[in-house]
Amino acid sequence: MGCALIWFRRDLRLADHLALDAARRAGLRPIPVYIHAPEEEGDWAPGAASRVWLRRSLEALSERLRGCGSALVARQGESLATLRALIAETGAQAVYWHRLYEPAAIARDTRVKQALLADGIDAQSFNGALIAEPWTVATGTDAPYRVFTPFWKNARQRLADLGAPIPAPTSLPGIAFDLQSVPLDALGLDPPPQQPRWDAEFWQHWLAGEDGAAELLDAFVEGAARGYKEQRNHPDRVGTSRLSPHLHFGEISPRQICARLDSIAWPAGVEPDVDHFRSELGWREFSHHLLYHFPHTVSESLNPRFAGFDWAEPDPDLLAAWQRGRTGIPIVDAGMRELWATGWMHNRVRMIVASVLTKNLRYHWLHGARWFWDTLVDADLANNTQGWQWTAGTGADAAPYFRVFNPALQAARFDARGSYIRRWLPELAALPTEALAAPWERPDLLKSKAPDYLSEPVVDLRASRERALAAYSRVSAG
Repeated sequence: MGCALIWFRRDLRLADHLALDAARRAGLRPIPVYIHAPEEEGDWAPGAASRVWLRRSLEALSERLRGCGSALVARQGESLATLRALIAETGAQAVYWHRLYEPAAIARDTRVKQALLADGIDAQSFNGALIAEPWTVATGTDAPYRVFTPFWKNARQRLADLGAPIPAPTSLPGIAFDLQSVPLDALGLDPPPQQPRWDAEFWQHWLAGEDGAAELLDAFVEGAARGYKEQRNHPDRVGTSRLSPHLHFGEISPRQICARLDSIAWPAGVEPDVDHFRSELGWREFSHHLLYHFPHTVSESLNPRFAGFDWAEPDPDLLAAWQRGRTGIPIVDAGMRELWATGWMHNRVRMIVASVLTKNLRYHWLHGARWFWDTLVDADLANNTQGWQWTAGTGADAAPYFRVFNPALQAARFDARGSYIRRWLPELAALPTEALAAPWERPDLLKSKAPDYLSEPVVDLRASRERALAAYSRVSAG
């Protein structure tokens, strides 16, 4: 039996794995391979939170492969050279993988495919991460979309053609070669030894791997899907799927999620909630669409008018206060502390903290994007870039005048009981609920009930909003 290398990257699952399935259908013995080469991802090599998730996800994949009678061969080094070495060691006649869509990954994968084909190797890549690949969706003039609604109206038509997910294999051929594999502990994914580990609390909230993804999808369809359209805005409730890190690492595919949603006879009143969730998958698609067609946006604003925008020079102390949840604005501090403790932040709160950084402090959105990149377990270059540019008003669908969030009003509306703020800011627990959103407006109460909390925000919200609007008006006038 001939063999094929299955090059795992961010597709760390066995179910609905097109590359693995292609090898099996071709009658080739699959050899699962992971190559650790973060330097090939350019300026956006995985951050610290992503690395610790990757470590656990690789272990979960390795265990699943062992349960099927196979194994994961881990190597470290330049991808093409490593693949060629493995081909020489195994006599593999094919290399199959799932596509990635970041600029550096596209360039690397293109070089690899061309070189392997020139070597006489059957090199094939597959779509294992998206509903509609970026080059398959275009406007009537064959241009990329810049606005979500018409993009999703077009792209969502692909939902009907996704087909059924491929079941995970129950057994796989063993690897009939004495292949060396680098221990996962040697890949440098875990933090340096220290007590306590900074990621220790992460794993009270997450289970990396296919099993964790399946558990969250089960929980979503049995619970949060009902009422999702409204409940998703409230950080004090379990109103979202929390599938984003599992999607990023490919522990579950969009096709698996859509098939599960389609398999349920939803009550008529719930179908709008489920459809809204599909549209959130659509935003993920749109982010990849934008990144593919406008790769410069990882470091530059999509809207060229912002090339000379009057961003403020960051004050290191103010930036650190924002990063560590010490701004004196409770909803912002709660969000940043949730991020530090869990590697994740509720999407509504992400928009609020991003607005404060880019509008009130008027710092370039890259300062926030870089911090999220290092601290989020779901740090995805497409989603991260699009999300920050959306809030900053520099990207697609931008309407900056209407996106200067008032964090106190946002907290009062979406954390009306104060449960979210109290959870992450226990020093404010003694304050009455009506004072939690803007405690600086009740200075005597704040001093007596929460003396350790800042007496006022690090930035004047009203004055900074006016300065931001003035700066944005100059862009508009230009």
